Amino acid sequence: MDEKTFFEYEGVKVTNARFIVDGQTFAMSNVTSVNPLTDPPKRFWGIVCLLIGIAATMENAFFGIPVIALSIYFLYKQKPVYHVMLRTSAGETKALTTHQKEYLGKVVAALNDAIVHRG
Repeated sequence: MDEKTFFEYEGVKVTNARFIVDGQTFAMSNVTSVNPLTDPPKRFWGIVCLLIGIAATMENAFFGIPVIALSIYFLYKQKPVYHVMLRTSAGETKALTTHQKEYLGKVVAALNDAIVHRG
């Protein structure tokens, strides 16, 4: 039987037989399910610095305003991290990590198609 490719982009390849990511190969025959997972950004320290900057502005605007600006920039740059979770007979593993939600969706859809194609 020929190997059918469902997705291939920048070192990630999904076929009916294999899932290749970052030089690691997963046999699709061992994959029982695929789930997308989202880790929200960690903003605790950015908020703490913002509050310190606001408090410092009351005493000294020369120090407080740059701290506020840096805190806002830090909070803005924080992005969620998306993972492809593979469930196999050996357990769960984070097979792929990315900041691109659309890309993750395409990989998950291709993996689901490969599982269905396998029968």
